[in-house]
Amino acid sequence: MSLIHQEQSFEKGIDETLLMSGWFAGAPLHFDRKIGLDTSELFIFIGATQKLAWDKLCAYHGGQPEAQRQFAQYLAKQIDERGPLDVLRRGVRDKGVPIRLAYFKPAHSITDDALKLYRANRLTVTRQLAYSTSNNNTLDLVLFVNGIPLATAELKNPLTGQTVEDAKEQYRKTRDPKELLFARRTLVHFAVDPDLVFVTTKLAGEKTRFLPFNTGSNGPGVSGGAGNPPATGTGYRSSYLWEQIWHPDVFMDLVRRFLHYDKESKALIFPRYHQWHAVTQLTDHAARHGSGHNYLVMHSAGSGKSNTIAWLAHRLSSLHTAPDVATEGMRPNEPVFDKVIIITDRVVLDRQLQDTVFQFEHVPGVVQRIDKDSAQLAAALQGETAKVVITTMQKFPYVLNQVQGLKGKRFAVVVDEAHSSQSGDSAAALKKVLLKLGSDDVDESGDLLTASALARGRHETLSYFAFTATPKAKTLELFGTPHPVTGDAQPFHTYSMRQAIEEGFILDVLRNYLTYKSYWKLANANPDDPEVDPKKAGSQLARFASLHPTMQAQKAEIIVEHFRRHAAPRLGGRAKAMVVTGSREAAVRLHTAIRKYVDMQGYVGCDSLVAFSGDLEVDGVEHTEARTNGFGEGELPEKFAYAAADDKHAGTPRAKQDTEYKILVVAEKYQTGFDQPLLTTMYVDKLLKNVAAVQTLSRLNRTHQLKNQGDVFVLDFVNEAGDIAAHFKPYFETAATTPTDPNLLYTAQNAVTGYPVLVRSEMQAYAEALLAAERKATTETGLQRAHASLYRLTEPAVQRFTALAADDPEAADGFRSALRDYTRMYAFLSQVVPYHDEDLERLYLYGRALLNRLPRRQDPSVDIGEVQLTHLRVSKTGEHDASLSPEGEQMLPGFVGGGAGSQHDPEKVALSELIDAFNDRFGIGLGEADKVWVEQQIVALAEDGTLEAAALVNDESNFGVVCDRRIEDVILSRHDDNGKLMQRYLDDESLRSQLNQFARRQAYQMIRRRKGIA
Repeated sequence: MSLIHQEQSFEKGIDETLLMSGWFAGAPLHFDRKIGLDTSELFIFIGATQKLAWDKLCAYHGGQPEAQRQFAQYLAKQIDERGPLDVLRRGVRDKGVPIRLAYFKPAHSITDDALKLYRANRLTVTRQLAYSTSNNNTLDLVLFVNGIPLATAELKNPLTGQTVEDAKEQYRKTRDPKELLFARRTLVHFAVDPDLVFVTTKLAGEKTRFLPFNTGSNGPGVSGGAGNPPATGTGYRSSYLWEQIWHPDVFMDLVRRFLHYDKESKALIFPRYHQWHAVTQLTDHAARHGSGHNYLVMHSAGSGKSNTIAWLAHRLSSLHTAPDVATEGMRPNEPVFDKVIIITDRVVLDRQLQDTVFQFEHVPGVVQRIDKDSAQLAAALQGETAKVVITTMQKFPYVLNQVQGLKGKRFAVVVDEAHSSQSGDSAAALKKVLLKLGSDDVDESGDLLTASALARGRHETLSYFAFTATPKAKTLELFGTPHPVTGDAQPFHTYSMRQAIEEGFILDVLRNYLTYKSYWKLANANPDDPEVDPKKAGSQLARFASLHPTMQAQKAEIIVEHFRRHAAPRLGGRAKAMVVTGSREAAVRLHTAIRKYVDMQGYVGCDSLVAFSGDLEVDGVEHTEARTNGFGEGELPEKFAYAAADDKHAGTPRAKQDTEYKILVVAEKYQTGFDQPLLTTMYVDKLLKNVAAVQTLSRLNRTHQLKNQGDVFVLDFVNEAGDIAAHFKPYFETAATTPTDPNLLYTAQNAVTGYPVLVRSEMQAYAEALLAAERKATTETGLQRAHASLYRLTEPAVQRFTALAADDPEAADGFRSALRDYTRMYAFLSQVVPYHDEDLERLYLYGRALLNRLPRRQDPSVDIGEVQLTHLRVSKTGEHDASLSPEGEQMLPGFVGGGAGSQHDPEKVALSELIDAFNDRFGIGLGEADKVWVEQQIVALAEDGTLEAAALVNDESNFGVVCDRRIEDVILSRHDDNGKLMQRYLDDESLRSQLNQFARRQAYQMIRRRKGIA
């Protein structure tokens, strides 16, 4: 076989590249296997950088040989106790003499002297290193920093019949984790072949877990799948490893500012390639171009955003402009940002940041979370200690008039999970805080109106770094990067859902998608046939069917039986499920139905919880989440996470928890940001669209050591699999959007001013008074009072609108709609397009206040009266693999403006006609077997002569006395109608009581309505 095809040739090529980039060749014989150090390189480094300190140690020990022996032993002990990272970063003290073990590149390079010590580091690559005192096994490559081994690599060449998988197996089977080199010296291990790279930070025999360390099939920072792009020239697909990551500057930077230990797991964190690439690309651009730029990072779930944000924030806090800075007004080697502000709602992120940055800086207070009030935020922004400030968007408006001394300061704002909520008024308020809005701060002319307009656009002292997996079109326009040719807004950096799935960091939630459909028919039980608004009445009819007890009971049965058969045994009995409902009432009813069905069947292991906000009355009973579950809302995530299989005391008085909850029913809670790896199954009873569909179903994609793709199921009662796949498509690879037409805002402005309501002089007076009040108000309370007093300036317009509404209601509605559309458009577009137009700003300020005062047109409610659910069937319609295939970049529709339009009186239809249309749509194929048993019993009661007579002469309470004696006789006389439900009725006292109460109330109302009695 040709030598070029042998593994040694691959190894030699890597070695030569490293030596050319600044590494030194290490000698295997210089490695002391007993203490795990290359003492020759160690003392070359110390002698070249710390001669005076070393002379002191030599004098203390009586000469160089003994000093070297003693220090090497002491250093080995320090590394054993503190770990190589801490020793390299902070050095050691021997006999009171400080000795540095590494010098890191300074943040700036004002003089060459600043780099002299850094350049004196001895980075060595040693080939075929024999590392053990018990055998002569060798490692292909070991990378040292000043004699301390930090990384190992096993290289394989497919042309010799071995691949990266063989390198992994070599580490697992022939590299003893207890060896000194692996247990207490090296930090990271690479399995490498010409195509792929995998990495691990902990050898654990057969349990060793390697993670991919590849750029992506299309290269770094762009959409693609797993792997690496084809090699160019004479290189390899994996050449980036030794050409980039192992370059001396990059390797030392990884040691200095990336590697850290996770406080909870104690695991060493080594960045994945896309994380390192994103951080370096973002900071390199900011260093060259200064502040005033926006960046959108489209990183999928499973991308490790928390760590990426931590590394980025720390890097930005000490970032200096590049020697070739390309931004006018910025000088080389000066700080780019004065503060880094992270906007997030995740409490866990601040703890992680504090722990991580402390390992880098070893100085407390560098990261500060704002968890008190606006004064705390103001102090953090003004102070010198806190370099990274963590807060929420909601806190920024409250410090508008408290932040002092921020003129000329530059800020990096890192937005976690950026969405359109970061646009509009909240983002404008944020900018006002940071810029300390005022004429002398923003506008040299002193015109407050122009100053306010300028504050809404991009500003040279403020940069956004926005992270999201699911950007909306607005998000792309606000934070994205224009394509150099088309101008389309694109992410600055991408790590796609496709790549995360293919690399195994998340699971594909669309692979096993079960769809069910509800078929039902209604009957109009009203004595008359009222005409109704078809849209509003149709919504009520659909809601009536959805919330009907029989519908809820059937869905509960399907959910519980599916969970028991398909989900419960998975993950060693740890698997959990989420039920997503469309409303709080639906959540309460379905949760109740699930509990009743589980109790009736005597099932164990199906205990459920419910999550919804606020108080809710259902059937005359007050419900809250805490009251229903039996503990506070804040305890739910921990209670739901409990798995008896992981509790050695489960089933005993010492158990961590009495009940293991398996099913969580939610309504608008826990559908975003909820990270529970034990979730394997989702039951969807809600229409999902666009970003909400992706975010909701992505609760299932988290990985777990026991969880694989076959464990993940979605059972959907409402949506079609194809529709859900279409909603996922823009976020599977990468998204872009077309730029907004700036003239849209002028079109919207003309639409507003075309109505006889607004007067320019009144708007000008209001705007001047408002901006003056904002400058004078010293507290939030004072600002609120000022705003309240300004309402008098909108009174003339309110009167003109009222007169217009009396004369031409359609025109008044049109004005309101046009003004609402304009204010929404301006809040967004003014941040994308630098209008600097006083007329637009004036109309926005005035219009926003006026909208709050315009009287609203009465919107009569619709009463559908007495409606019955006569037929119902919920059945499976298909099992689908809705997984997506690569199709490249997807375009999101750009911002076009417009809203709901003006109100108008709808064409009304007869309720019976509307019900017939619904039955045609939802009742296909229903027959006698699908009749609703409960409704049949209600009709039978209403037609019973004895009960009819009682209902006509009694109130509902007294009617109940008669009905309770008669109801079971009537129901039992119809025992052949549905044997299964009849048996449940007879066996379940709770169900029987509930149905009796429901039937009694419905029959009473039906009888009296038929007789025309209210």
